[in-house]
Amino acid sequence: MSYRQYWDEIYQTTDEVNALIHAFWSEYSHMGTWQFWVSLSFLILPLVLLVFTVDRKRIFEVFFFGYTVHMLWTYTSLPLERYGYFTHTYFITPLLPFALNVTSSALPVGFLLLYQYCTNNKKNFYLFTLLLSAIFAFGFATFEEFLGLVEFRKGTNQLHLFLIDVIIAYMAYWFTKILLKVKSQVD
Repeated sequence: MSYRQYWDEIYQTTDEVNALIHAFWSEYSHMGTWQFWVSLSFLILPLVLLVFTVDRKRIFEVFFFGYTVHMLWTYTSLPLERYGYFTHTYFITPLLPFALNVTSSALPVGFLLLYQYCTNNKKNFYLFTLLLSAIFAFGFATFEEFLGLVEFRKGTNQLHLFLIDVIIAYMAYWFTKILLKVKSQVD
């Protein structure tokens, strides 16, 4: 196959997949379904909680940490979805990543509030991250699977999500510490 033939085939297949996803959403995940509203609540409720609980004196630092969790989880979620390892089967819109409600709100807000709590109260962030990651992976994801909102495939399971949560939270922590160190040198 030539270069052009590959891209023509990719475009055609992408159009077919997008049409299929949109048709699925229109039939099973639209605004008239309870799954849509559960997915939307996973997006909205953590953000509402954040408005009332964020430490406004450290808002840049805390939001940087949360943003880093969001970005790392989003970029991790995309290949997990694309290759069929872990998929959110109901979603808010077919135009955005399926796991948007979790990767842009539930996980970042959860870890952001944990980071804020641990740093404000001199608690061991690494240890508390293991606990929250276990709650997210073995509790939250298992509940989502029970409701049919997610599917684990190709040998992926909650242990994998636990490890991904831990790695992402630790990386966000280290990136935030580096940012704070750079900031203190500039000041």
